[in-house]
Amino acid sequence: MPTEYRLLGRTGVRVSSLCLGCMNFGGRASEDDGIRIIHAAIDAGINFIDTANVYSRGVSETIVGKALAGGKRERVILATKVHGKMGDGPNDNGNHRQHIFQQVDASLRRLQTDYIDLYQIHRPQVDTPIDETLDALNDLVRAGKVRYIGSSTFPAWQLVESYWVADRRGFARFICEQPPYHLFDRRIENEVLPACRKYGTAVIPWSPLAGGWLSGKYRKGQPLPEVGRHLRALQNPEDPATARRLDTIEKLVPLAQEVGGSLSQFALAWNLKQPGITAPIIGPRTMEQLEDNLKATDIQLDQTMLDRIDQICPKGQNI
Repeated sequence: MPTEYRLLGRTGVRVSSLCLGCMNFGGRASEDDGIRIIHAAIDAGINFIDTANVYSRGVSETIVGKALAGGKRERVILATKVHGKMGDGPNDNGNHRQHIFQQVDASLRRLQTDYIDLYQIHRPQVDTPIDETLDALNDLVRAGKVRYIGSSTFPAWQLVESYWVADRRGFARFICEQPPYHLFDRRIENEVLPACRKYGTAVIPWSPLAGGWLSGKYRKGQPLPEVGRHLRALQNPEDPATARRLDTIEKLVPLAQEVGGSLSQFALAWNLKQPGITAPIIGPRTMEQLEDNLKATDIQLDQTMLDRIDQICPKGQNI
């Protein structure tokens, strides 16, 4: 049970140590399943929900809005994102004012709310000055449509540039970054995490289970489960990267068993333990996956275990 609540950067707002990601809802998970998972997560203590306008072209946001109707909206910190292509026109994507203003209103309608707690730029865009992006977001904060702003998958130099521009222009500043981070890919430890820790930025990692690799379903010499067909191309036994990952899984599973958890719980517990991490984003497709993920908060990893993990999955590296 995610009974721990952590500060969201320098805001003073406290969020659950696991964030519920809603990318699967409206795609690999039905509307009914998505609503049930959201309700169960809230009942379990999760108060942090993350979606995006591009997830199933707005369907995920619509499902989240339906799930939060009837009094649950005020119980959560609701996050969504903007950047991706939402139409066929030349201005239907990106980080410019036109797209941001258009999409925030569309997201508000789908989410059935009059404000978004955390509005994130889904990806950086080099051909749109960060000044324009932050100016538009700042106007949304002043208008009350958005309470806080954040970024996703920004390199450290672009994060620092955004802080500098915000301070110089008196704009609202990104209060969190959402990077990819898991046992197979620890590269954000080199620059992104240090920058976030220096400037008090919250970190809410996406894909903490490496897109399913660390779910425990994929083992060396075993056939792919039905739900894993989307990874078949990655699991070419002749691919050196695939072989390395499968070998690494075989080394991690015994460690997970030592602490009494599944591989997925072990991977999430490791993520939660890393300095500077606020709340890894779980993305359950089923109720069983949610229940498994929630138990990660009960897994205890001491320094000796963390050191053993570092020997298998080296700091700052990508396997």
